[in-house]
Amino acid sequence: MGANDIGALAQTGLHPPAPERWREPRSYTGATVGGRAKTTAIAAAAVVLALAVGAYAWDASERDQIAKGIRVGGVPVGGLSADAATRRLERRLVRPLDRPVTVVFEGTRYVLSPEKLELRADVEGMVDEALAASRSGSLPARLWRYATGSEVDREITPRISFSAKALDGFLAEVRSQIGRPARDAAIQPSADSLNVIPAQDGIRVRAAALRERVEAAIASPRRRVVRPAVVRTKPDVTTRDLARRYPVYLTVDRESFQLRLWKHLKLVKTYTIAVGQQGLETPAGLYTINDKQVNPAWHVPDSPWAGDLAGKVIPPGPEDPLKARWMGFYNGAGIHGTDDISSLGSAASHGCIRMSIPDVIELYDQVPLGTPIYIG
Repeated sequence: MGANDIGALAQTGLHPPAPERWREPRSYTGATVGGRAKTTAIAAAAVVLALAVGAYAWDASERDQIAKGIRVGGVPVGGLSADAATRRLERRLVRPLDRPVTVVFEGTRYVLSPEKLELRADVEGMVDEALAASRSGSLPARLWRYATGSEVDREITPRISFSAKALDGFLAEVRSQIGRPARDAAIQPSADSLNVIPAQDGIRVRAAALRERVEAAIASPRRRVVRPAVVRTKPDVTTRDLARRYPVYLTVDRESFQLRLWKHLKLVKTYTIAVGQQGLETPAGLYTINDKQVNPAWHVPDSPWAGDLAGKVIPPGPEDPLKARWMGFYNGAGIHGTDDISSLGSAASHGCIRMSIPDVIELYDQVPLGTPIYIG
């Protein structure tokens, strides 16, 4: 533009444009920073979304996997898929359940078969419960478990069903067979023995504990034998008590013509005797020595066999058949000495028990009043 042009512009009140070097550049700094922040936020959100999607995908991929550390009835199923866990439980848990449950007490076995119990195992339900246990906790907790390989310490009770009626019947039978009242020691004498029946503890089965143990065994593939819990009661009379109660005991075997002396339930000596003849037999049964005399008089029974002596009393002496000692036990019958040695070992008396004079004297000093005598 020339000088004339500038002057013309001045007259019009307009100003010429400034030279190029005087123009100030525009600033774009604010718009650029805002755009970059927005881009960063979008990128971060995309990363978070990708991580979330990945996390959910990882969690979903573990949905059919049982967490490490989980057991069903003692069988480890952790780290297995549902199908693999099913096969393992069938093999290790269900098949062993085909063996019977046995209660053992004092050498006797009481057997409960799976057939009688109508035993059933819900393997699918057990696996489902194991999978549910694997999904326990929050998503972050599960992801941490996947990443670190940590375990879920969980024992799942086997889902075993059975007939409650069959179990009740079995338990009632076991209790009735095992349970018993306490038994006192006793003597069942025979002609040649005392036959001491020993004392026996009473036994009461703890019903609730027995049921708990049997039900645990039903559900266990390993513990198929049960020892019942019992309460023992003591008898009132023991064998030792019996020995003190009967310091002396006599038994008579009429068939073998022997009298046995027992002390504290042990045989001390056997004597040869004579017993009552046919028709006048020595009375059988259990009696006690109720009369003792030295050199007794003979009170003759008022019986036909006594003849003219019936009802008389024969004083000690040659005519008195009761020699040296007398131990009465029942209705005129007793033990006495005799000088008719040849009759010993036979049925020769009128109902009494005859012994040699030395034997009856020896026995007499050892037998107190009240001593039991069993004649068989």
